[in-house]
Amino acid sequence: MQSLQGPWLSRGVIALVGTLAAIYLVSQFLRNSVGVIAPDLAREMGLSAGEIGLLSSAFFFSFAAAQVPLGIAIDRYGPKRCMLICAAIAFLGTFVFAIATTTAGLISARILMGLGSSCYLMAPLALYARRFAPERFTMLAGVQMAIGTIGTLFVTAPLAFASATIGWRATFFCVAGLVVLCGALIAVAVREDAAEHAPAAQGETLPENFAGIAEVVRMRGFWPLFLMNVVTYSSYAIIVGLWGGPYLAHVYGYGLTARGDLLVLPALSQIVGVVAWGHAQRVAGSYKPLVLTGALATAAALGLLAAIGKPEPWMLAVWLAVFGFLPAFLPVLIAHGRSLLPPHLVGRGMTLFNIGSMGGTFVVQLASGALIDLFAPIAGAYPLDAYRMVFAAQAAAVLAVCGIYAMMRSKTPSSGP
Repeated sequence: MQSLQGPWLSRGVIALVGTLAAIYLVSQFLRNSVGVIAPDLAREMGLSAGEIGLLSSAFFFSFAAAQVPLGIAIDRYGPKRCMLICAAIAFLGTFVFAIATTTAGLISARILMGLGSSCYLMAPLALYARRFAPERFTMLAGVQMAIGTIGTLFVTAPLAFASATIGWRATFFCVAGLVVLCGALIAVAVREDAAEHAPAAQGETLPENFAGIAEVVRMRGFWPLFLMNVVTYSSYAIIVGLWGGPYLAHVYGYGLTARGDLLVLPALSQIVGVVAWGHAQRVAGSYKPLVLTGALATAAALGLLAAIGKPEPWMLAVWLAVFGFLPAFLPVLIAHGRSLLPPHLVGRGMTLFNIGSMGGTFVVQLASGALIDLFAPIAGAYPLDAYRMVFAAQAAAVLAVCGIYAMMRSKTPSSGP
């Protein structure tokens, strides 16, 4: 394990982190790629709001469903093998999406994308947890997420520009090529030491693998952290990854380019946020106060948008720029979860928390599509009240989880599990 002393940040480490962050960047693009082009997909394919919600959430469903077997595989076979297999699946899903001509084809492609992208945060984090000192983990998690979150930046103005220039299908063909390139980089740059695997997990039987999952679930503090994972990422994804684009199109009448230009604001502030929140955790030396601050601020921002409904364009731009920063405390939340886990349960434990993030986003996006469909569209556009209901419901969910998380015993990086 790399310690804090000595030149730990070598060229090899930089190449490793760069490679792992690059594939995570592509997976983030795939994860959030429906939002900006949703109105155009709806027109071309004749999709309702519920079908758009299903199309986007299918990714998160398959992503979440993969986490339990993925956690076992990471602990048993190591992160590298998992990432290479997932790269092949992600390529297939991206290619199928580019050629799909039916709703079923698009949804099937999104399911494959979700499966293929399922390991590109958890596998790198498991590798960092085993290779580097605990004091470095939050920083590396923040770097991984900051670089990877650039993928969300690309699903805003750049995706809008590419779709307007060469079409969304050709754009996804190009992304499929990037998946292949990143897979090749993983094969070359990621080298695993057998000593960094989880030997206890390697020697376990399949029932013992699942017993390890039960052990994590029974840990004190698991459920408050799990629920906070459920509402944190879904709050960001409901704006940037799904309903932000339709909201801007239906309520403000903005076209593809304008939607992309506006949604780039929360994507940029999210990148700044994951670094800033991670740095704040290292300075503060604790998890809980920061997580509660970020979560309560996120709920307040969503509640404000629900209350105002249609702010002035300049106010909306400010709101979007601020909002991306608020739920970006995810590295702190991840580090809090990591602090509970013994080495042989790192893969399984962290993927269980990730089920909360991705499964929560699946549920939120599916449910929000159903909520919007309660309102009749007028000339293909849903009314403002539909979006206000979605934003208010998400704010209420975040507040409820804050109450549960606030009762959890405080923990610092230096305290034991």
